[in-house]
Amino acid sequence: MSYASDLAHLWRTRGFRVLTWVRVLSQGGDGAFQVGIATAFFFDPTNATTPADIATGFAILLAPFTLIGPFVGPMIDRWRRQRIVLVGNLIRLGMVIAIATAMLTHAPRPVLYGLALATLSVNRFLLAALTAGLPQVIARHDLLTANAIMPTLGTIASSVGAAIGGVLTFVVPGLPDDQLALAALASAAILFGASSAVVTLMGKDSLGPETKRSGRQVAAETVNLLRELREGLAHLRSRVTPLHALGVMAAARLLYGLMFVAAILISREVLGTPGDATSALGSFSLVLAFAAVGFGLAAVLTPALAPRIGRHAWIVAAVLLGAVGQALLAISNQAWALLSAAVIVSFSVQAGKIAVDTIVQRDTDDAFRGRAFALYDVAFNVAFISAAVVGALVLPDSGYSHWVMGGLVVAYLAVAGLYAVAPREPRPADASAASAA
Repeated sequence: MSYASDLAHLWRTRGFRVLTWVRVLSQGGDGAFQVGIATAFFFDPTNATTPADIATGFAILLAPFTLIGPFVGPMIDRWRRQRIVLVGNLIRLGMVIAIATAMLTHAPRPVLYGLALATLSVNRFLLAALTAGLPQVIARHDLLTANAIMPTLGTIASSVGAAIGGVLTFVVPGLPDDQLALAALASAAILFGASSAVVTLMGKDSLGPETKRSGRQVAAETVNLLRELREGLAHLRSRVTPLHALGVMAAARLLYGLMFVAAILISREVLGTPGDATSALGSFSLVLAFAAVGFGLAAVLTPALAPRIGRHAWIVAAVLLGAVGQALLAISNQAWALLSAAVIVSFSVQAGKIAVDTIVQRDTDDAFRGRAFALYDVAFNVAFISAAVVGALVLPDSGYSHWVMGGLVVAYLAVAGLYAVAPREPRPADASAASAA
């Protein structure tokens, strides 16, 4: 089946249609918000001038959520996921307004970091709820196709939102460099509000979880969250394949994160005009646009090719392709190399992610899916923080080193080799239960 026919097939399901619009609007807001934050934190000429500065920014924004994420993750298996999406986007809308107010009043930078942290934390919670709720609105045999279409459409929407936010920073007249983020944040607020409105078209129980608990039960069980998260990890370990899938996802994200940090610095110091926030942001927005092409190609090709060669082999092939893209950047730091690498490596990461999502959904019981994707998000954040820390240690201020880029090629090859020999089928449910016990 083609991408268009796959989409047409799933589009007949009302739950899929609504959930897709919710995700597209929400992640479009994510993209615009990320441009606003990047402009304020990473492209302001007075801030984030070295890899260490960027690492500090990433750590402040993501590390605390990595610590508190496990405590909210199990709630995805308890609270109505539709309500999580509705209330979460409204909270993000309020946070964006607070950030804009803080910027206009020249609030201390720690205040901005705190508000941005809260907004990004809610975002990860929402994505976990949306992913865990997907099997509730489509047939099981459509999961691979849905995972190729919906998350990838969301990622493309994020890139489009980022492009809109980036364009607005150029066309809104009279904004100084320290307020360029305001236009992007305004578009993010509109999209978050629209996503909240659309999700009200779904029933409050439409995304699960299947097992309902009263408010009193939820309060009584809160003290057991760490134990339940450990049980979720034990479930993934006993089933084998979901845990290995999370591992390869985290490794790929770490390598991608290193290129991401390098791209920020290269956009500032090589492609853009040093000290000019608008020029640097324009160069980086172009990189994001080329990355969106890679994400889109992954959505088109994954449903057609992954079933033929198997999800496991598809992930291996995707990681190997990442090595090819990274090799181009090892050759040169010029625009052609960075933009080509952006397309290829983004395709690699997204194509692998589609298969990883499907493996985790398919091989994890519904009672554990929320915890599985909470662990997924923790691994995602740890990988990006680790990438920033490693980048601070090994990248020069220009963001480019032939040796570092070549080392990433070797790392991609090593990840592909390790996952190639990993088990391809999960342990049976009875065996996993016995192992967990």
